[in-house]
Amino acid sequence: MFILKTSNSISQIARLRSPKFRQAGSNCTLSFWYYSYGESVGAAELQLLVDGLQQPTVLWRTYYSEGNRWLRAAIQLGRLPRAFQLSLDKISLGIYEGVSAIDDIRFENCALPPPAMTCEGPNRFWCRDTKACIDRLLVCDLVDDCGDGSDEDACDPDLHCDFENGLCSWEQDVQDDFDWIRIRGPTPTVNTGPLKDHTTGTARGHYLYLESSEPRQFRDKAALLSPLFSPSHNGTCVFRFHYHMFGKEVYKLSVFQRAVSNTKGWLLWYKFGNQENRWIRQTLFIRSSKPFQILVEGTVGDGFTGDIGLDDVSFLGCTLYNGAQHPFGSFFKGNLPTISTTTSGTSVPATLPVNDCTEEEFVCRASGHCIQMIQKCDFRPDCSDKSDESACVMEVCDFEDKDLCGWHQPALEQVSGNYSKHIKKTFKWQLGRGANLYPEQEGSPLTDHTTCTEEGWYLFADSSNGEFGHTADIATPLISLTGPRCKIIFWNHMNGSTIGSLEVLCKSSNKTSKLWTQSGSQGPQWNRAEVFLGIRSNFEVIFRAKHGVSYMGDVAVDDITFEDCSPLLISDKPCTSEEFMCANEYCIPKNNLCDFVNDCEDNSDESPSI
Repeated sequence: MFILKTSNSISQIARLRSPKFRQAGSNCTLSFWYYSYGESVGAAELQLLVDGLQQPTVLWRTYYSEGNRWLRAAIQLGRLPRAFQLSLDKISLGIYEGVSAIDDIRFENCALPPPAMTCEGPNRFWCRDTKACIDRLLVCDLVDDCGDGSDEDACDPDLHCDFENGLCSWEQDVQDDFDWIRIRGPTPTVNTGPLKDHTTGTARGHYLYLESSEPRQFRDKAALLSPLFSPSHNGTCVFRFHYHMFGKEVYKLSVFQRAVSNTKGWLLWYKFGNQENRWIRQTLFIRSSKPFQILVEGTVGDGFTGDIGLDDVSFLGCTLYNGAQHPFGSFFKGNLPTISTTTSGTSVPATLPVNDCTEEEFVCRASGHCIQMIQKCDFRPDCSDKSDESACVMEVCDFEDKDLCGWHQPALEQVSGNYSKHIKKTFKWQLGRGANLYPEQEGSPLTDHTTCTEEGWYLFADSSNGEFGHTADIATPLISLTGPRCKIIFWNHMNGSTIGSLEVLCKSSNKTSKLWTQSGSQGPQWNRAEVFLGIRSNFEVIFRAKHGVSYMGDVAVDDITFEDCSPLLISDKPCTSEEFMCANEYCIPKNNLCDFVNDCEDNSDESPSI
């Protein structure tokens, strides 16, 4: 369908209407290809018209010519329980000159789940009227996945919030820089933030958002505090939420779990950067031996197109805290107890708790629980206090707050105190930032990669020390086990006329193998690198810098991430229809079959018989 017209008539509208649809399921998406080209082609928008609602909801807009090419638009419709229509409106503001066109409209995953004959298993829920069989994690999450509302019927109102009538039992943190704002419809700034909420899928529904326009400044934080929960003990408490991170300058959304007030606690999850114009569901599994609280923190990016949305937060299998069973007595005004800290800022007991662990087992610091040594430093917390992952390399390291995240330099540790004055002149890794550069440090990064400012920290090998051919190593502590899709992602900066090289090595027992290498000047920008690790056990990762022929140019790295590195878990539930059961009973997605990656750990997913 297209409009090809030269007209001077003001405020003309060309309108293309869809048929009327009775309803849509929770994963419904619409996509189409559009063409908008010409000097005065003008704006177009797609509207959602829901029966019984006066106000249309804008789902998508284009404002001006987008070049001589077809472009794809993807729109999230989500669960729409009432009859609705879509209207594509083209507006002519006086002079229309150009071509507007649309083609290949496609609806995907828009039907409700089909009825099932049976629905067995502890992790399934059988819908009352529609007889659909859905995942238990979809129950009481503020979304009618069944189509009859039965999965949202007998839910505790204190355990979920859709922000339609305020913050429910959540609170704004008083120790942050500013507050989350409750709003309906689009956020005030174009090309950032949601156009609609997640609960109703229309401009009528409310959600929370973080405003990134002035007076907000880069890295200002807004935090939201959940109610207090009792220890999860053997059960697992599940936290579900929907987030929206759309905009060129979107920065970061993080979720923390804390057992002590006036701290952030430990990081459960984070997402960084633009995630497109859609609501995304996230599920987090929480274990805790103490009363705990969830903290959702948004961080402002370096510009006004950085709004972040939050909606439909819910808990499953969690118990609200009543204050009776805690050794500190009742909480004061919803705060958790504060504990005194040592000089290093931690509160680790000096002696281990009473335990029956053998020398081959690791003792969890808080509980005295025993776990296998192979479970220590495997990127999965097996102790309730996460002490098995505390002296390990961190999954994500940006070197801000001058933190090395567990990376260390073995060569420097071997030098005794008598030689410490020589360390100053050794070719070694150290923390730096653009603000500290001297004029002669040509080729060093002027800004870090995390914050893109002179104040941000990165790791660099200072070539003004040492001589040609010298090497500097920085290594992780011993990593006990990784999963089949484990990889390291990092950003490197290598700029200078006599720059040396950077290598990523893997060292296990006495064998060291080279996984990645790059030599010579790569230009004055940060470059992304990805190194596949896969399944490995009892090894260290080493970054090795080699000194060039002179001091012109330092090797620098920043934002090192270990992605998908936790080992596989054997599930106590059967594999789903979308999963393949390995010979060793692991469940993996069927998409991972025959892809040259040993996802099962026993290679049964790569067998020629499949």
